[in-house]
Amino acid sequence: MLAQEVAKKYAGGLFLSVTERNLIDTAHDQLRDLKEFLESDTMLLDFLVAPHVLDENKLSLVRDVFTGRLDRLLVEFLVVLVNKHRIKYLRDIIDEFIRLVKAERGIALVTVITAVPITDGERQKLIRKLAVRTGMTIELDEKIDRRIIAGMILILHNEIIDGSVRRGLDNLEGQLSKVRVH
Repeated sequence: MLAQEVAKKYAGGLFLSVTERNLIDTAHDQLRDLKEFLESDTMLLDFLVAPHVLDENKLSLVRDVFTGRLDRLLVEFLVVLVNKHRIKYLRDIIDEFIRLVKAERGIALVTVITAVPITDGERQKLIRKLAVRTGMTIELDEKIDRRIIAGMILILHNEIIDGSVRRGLDNLEGQLSKVRVH
């Protein structure tokens, strides 16, 4: 939960800063590329979160690597994350920032978690229903988690809609444990 709170706080602040400077598109593209890089090679982030590495070495690396590659505002944002010991949340912050940019553009990013892949028909029906509910264009981020057994979990902005069989069974178990048998 801390990661989500940190991501919302820092991504929100960054979003306001880039909006004021008319850098939304630049920041979006550069942070998206940075996220792809971090996913393909974890060494940089591992170095930046390592507790035994001095902060001045981390700051030096950030400035050396990113100056000229990222907008100055983004480099200074990374410096703030290092100084505040929040750099370990960088991926979450980028995800939240991208979600904010998409929302600004009328696009809702919805995570759908199912036990098995959904069919094209189910996908289109879900997108239509969510578009009507939100009034936005829907992009699905589909994930598979066999532990939910069946059904689906939707995550839309700050709302979680849990229609999984696992949750139903957990609720039933809780209700049955309260029943007194004589």
